[in-house]
Amino acid sequence: MYLIVGLGNPGSEYEKTRHNAGFLAVDEIAESIGARYWKIEGGALTAKGSHRGCDIVLAKPQSYMNTSGGPVKQVMAAYKATPDQLIVIHDELDIPAGTVKVKRGGGHAGHNGLRSICDKLQTRDWLRVRCGIGRPPGRMPVSDFVLSEPRRDAADEFAEAVHQAARAALSLIDEGLEKTQREFNGK
Repeated sequence: MYLIVGLGNPGSEYEKTRHNAGFLAVDEIAESIGARYWKIEGGALTAKGSHRGCDIVLAKPQSYMNTSGGPVKQVMAAYKATPDQLIVIHDELDIPAGTVKVKRGGGHAGHNGLRSICDKLQTRDWLRVRCGIGRPPGRMPVSDFVLSEPRRDAADEFAEAVHQAARAALSLIDEGLEKTQREFNGK
């Protein structure tokens, strides 16, 4: 069993923003594995499905990005999941827009959703799918950038990164970390 968590913010005003890359990727995974019934569980929207014989629980914390750790911990407890069974999909400023990278462990790089998960789980050792959104242009504040919808060409890059993030999460289950890194990290 794997728990795939997409980070984002609940509410229609955030639905297509860069910060919701994780929610959008999880929605794409749900579509591909036929997980259609969503319910509130442990402070997150959850849905279940299977992929190539592996049970998958999808989760979208509903407590807003900065406090995602509480719902992640609660859903992990409900399903008796360990950090080895956790895959977190999130936006990443330090990766070029439109690209995806995967890794196990690491810091939070100032990402408050990751910081919250690190704090609540008391570990940094889980699988991560990092959906590149790039840096804000000029002097635009980071918060304004991540909470805005990409426009024009950037929208296509963002959609492709979300799609690749969904593929990478399933590849981690199918192929493991090393093969997935070879496929996605070099692009």
